[in-house]
Amino acid sequence: MAGFRSLAYQVRDARNDRALRRHSLRRCLERFAPYGHRATWWHLCDRHGIAPEDRGADPLRLVAALEELEEARAVWLEYERQFAERRRREKHHGLRRPEWAWGGSGDAVVRCADPGVRPEGALGEVLRRLVKALESAPGTVCPVCGDRELHWPAPPAGQRGGAGQRGGAGQRGGAGRQLAGPWEGAWAWDGPLCTGCGIVVPRPALVDTPSAGAA
Repeated sequence: MAGFRSLAYQVRDARNDRALRRHSLRRCLERFAPYGHRATWWHLCDRHGIAPEDRGADPLRLVAALEELEEARAVWLEYERQFAERRRREKHHGLRRPEWAWGGSGDAVVRCADPGVRPEGALGEVLRRLVKALESAPGTVCPVCGDRELHWPAPPAGQRGGAGQRGGAGQRGGAGRQLAGPWEGAWAWDGPLCTGCGIVVPRPALVDTPSAGAA
C-alpha cells in the first residue's frame, strides 16, 4: 500500500495523466484527512478551484491543494512527535494521564459533522489553533473559531449520570465514556459539535461539561 509521500510524488509527477494525479491526491486523504475524507476533499476543492468530480482537473490546482494538505500534515506530525516525547518523560516520572481514543494521522482530528460546513482558512492554520489549545489548559469554547455554542451529544440509552460523576482522572463527563474493543480503557476523542465552524471539538481541548447532552 502506497504511503502519503509516494502518493504525493504521483500528484506532482508530470508524466502521469490528470486523472491519475487527481486519484493520487484523493488517496492522500486516506492517509491524512483532518476533517474526514469527504469534508477535507470538499475543502481543498473549494479553496483551489477544483470541481469535486472533475477527473481532468488542472494539475497546478491539484499540486496547490496537495501543498496545503502537506503543510497541515507537517503541523500535526510535529505535534504528535512532541506529544509522544512528553508522554515518555511523564511515564518515566510516574505521571499517568488518560489515553484518548484517537487512532493516529489517518483519522479525522477535527472531524466535520457535516462535510459542507467547515472552518474558514487553510488546514494548517486550523490545526495550529487546535494544537495551541491542546497544549494549553482546557477551555470552554471551540479551539478553532472561539464560538461558545457547543452542542454535546446525548448519552446512550441506559447510561446514567453526567459530568459530575467521574470514574477517574481525565474523565470529562458522560460523553467522554470509556470505549470497548481495541480502544478499551481509553476516553472518546470526539466531544461536542461547534455550531460556529462545524467541527466536532476534541474532548482534550475542553474542561468538564456541566451535564452530558447539554448545549
